[in-house]
Amino acid sequence: MTGDLIALGPGKVDLLESIGREGSISQAARERHLSYRRAWNMVDTMNQCFKEPLVVSIAGGKGGGGAQLTAAGGEVIQLYRKMEKKTATATRAEEKALKKLLQPTPVGEN
Repeated sequence: MTGDLIALGPGKVDLLESIGREGSISQAARERHLSYRRAWNMVDTMNQCFKEPLVVSIAGGKGGGGAQLTAAGGEVIQLYRKMEKKTATATRAEEKALKKLLQPTPVGEN
């Protein structure tokens, strides 16, 4: 968190990855089932929170503009995914214990 802004989370990292693949915030928003406004706000928040922007706009030409990840954006994705893997490994025992407490089939899904 940076002040009242949430700098990063799983949805924002997913959006960054989609922007990297699609080269467009609007295309990435569609892929992630987000409104363009929501996706743009997420990108704007991330760009405000980090020292360097994670996504930059590409000037439009014949086919229109787009967006691309910066080197910082790529690094943030890599670091976040490494953190996720370490977290999953560190909490494996607790996950198994929680699974033992679950019903075999959730109620209402029979």
